[in-house]
Amino acid sequence: MPEQVVVWDLETIPDLEAFATVADLQDKPEAEVRDGMGDKFPKLIFHKIICIGALIASRSPEGWHTDAIGAPHIGERSEKDLIQAFIDKIAELRPRLVTFNGSSFDLPVLRYRAMINLVSAPGLATRNYFNRYSDDCVDLCDALASFDQRAKVSLHELCRVLGFPGKPDGIDGSQVETCYRAGRIKEVSDYCETDVVNTYRAWLRYELFRGNLSPKEHDQSEANLIEHIVCRRSTKQHLLNLIETTASTLVVQTEI
Repeated sequence: MPEQVVVWDLETIPDLEAFATVADLQDKPEAEVRDGMGDKFPKLIFHKIICIGALIASRSPEGWHTDAIGAPHIGERSEKDLIQAFIDKIAELRPRLVTFNGSSFDLPVLRYRAMINLVSAPGLATRNYFNRYSDDCVDLCDALASFDQRAKVSLHELCRVLGFPGKPDGIDGSQVETCYRAGRIKEVSDYCETDVVNTYRAWLRYELFRGNLSPKEHDQSEANLIEHIVCRRSTKQHLLNLIETTASTLVVQTEI
């Protein structure tokens, strides 16, 4: 079985019910619970997962082959089912995991929510995923900053400097809850997919830097990603903007 990688990202909203339980505000109006939580970024245990985005790729002699891109959400299934399906896939593939800021956010939130939802997750013990310095789970935000808080950058900043479009206009992490409350969960899912594609492209560049990909293998991995998206353009329009220049060429080629 070829080596595989799962590049993933969570989208969350504040778990007001959990906070109310801790703060003894169970019977209070939502506005009062929100006031009690305050405007600061909630503690990780007070985040509810509403979407899990992932890109799965397999190593080939030519580079990395994109197998799937998706971001199931709680408009389609429960939070427990989201977590269970994701963890089951990890158990099946035993992949390397790649995140951006995952050591500080995504992994601990996933663990908290799995425990809250009574999800058994032995698949997360198949490799050394919770070791911050392990190559089994690469947090690009940490790795590129040499684990120094002062050197950290945002995913959007990194992508723009590397020559990628970065995050799309109109939505960012601070607007996820607003979109969710407005019933625009599909927009959240699309946004999550753009994050995993951006993270994957940054990781490919990092692998090129580390000598794990030759320039030819890097370019082939990029070309395969673009082809994967273009061939699914009817359902992945939101991803075409991330690869617009090369994708336009491939669209013409596939339509001839």
